[in-house]
Amino acid sequence: MRLWVCIVLLSTVLCASADRPAIFDRMIRAGSFVRDAAGGSWDMYRAYRDMREANYKGADKYFHARGNYDAARRGPGGAWAARVISDARENWQGSVSGRGAEDTRLDQEANAWGRSGGDPNRYRPKGLPSKY
Repeated sequence: MRLWVCIVLLSTVLCASADRPAIFDRMIRAGSFVRDAAGGSWDMYRAYRDMREANYKGADKYFHARGNYDAARRGPGGAWAARVISDARENWQGSVSGRGAEDTRLDQEANAWGRSGGDPNRYRPKGLPSKY
């Protein structure tokens, strides 16, 4: 019995330290992508919630950039989620709100700035409470 326990433990240690098959590496990367995407979606929601709570005129570009920046810092999944959410939001708002193409273009510029790692404070308006 002890021999079998030793063999099982040794096999476990050897298998754990051996190279994994490529399929497992792809599954781990896919799981990381999904986790990053979920976290990026949460970052985008948090920026939206803060924008609604602040209700500060002229601060929308800052919150767009901040949400995209936070999401993209999580990794490729976060950047993907930020791009999908930003594009969907702008497409929806472009047809519903009367702000026009210029505002949509500036929003997308702030989105891209944040996703590329640019400092969101570039768009921060003066007087916005430090809480945000």
